Amino acid sequence: MISTIITFIHILATVLLIAIIIRALMSWIMPQDGSGLTRVLLDITEPILAPIRRVLPPVAGIDFSPILAMILVQLVSQLVTQLLASSA
Repeated sequence: MISTIITFIHILATVLLIAIIIRALMSWIMPQDGSGLTRVLLDITEPILAPIRRVLPPVAGIDFSPILAMILVQLVSQLVTQLLASSA
């Protein structure tokens, strides 16, 4: 049972990381695109990126929140999976 939860956490973290990367790349390529894919990426990533942006504003026009978000997603994923594995 715990291995299933750990696998789910890894998959969720991977999906979030990929969504953040795609959103960051799309912001360079088509920043004002309102297509369905852009909307889905915004819906997935904005709850993670918005709080980080409030603490870490853009520096010289560069938004570092995706980088920090990816680090935090990895850290939280590893912490939760280690806690679950040690409790088994």
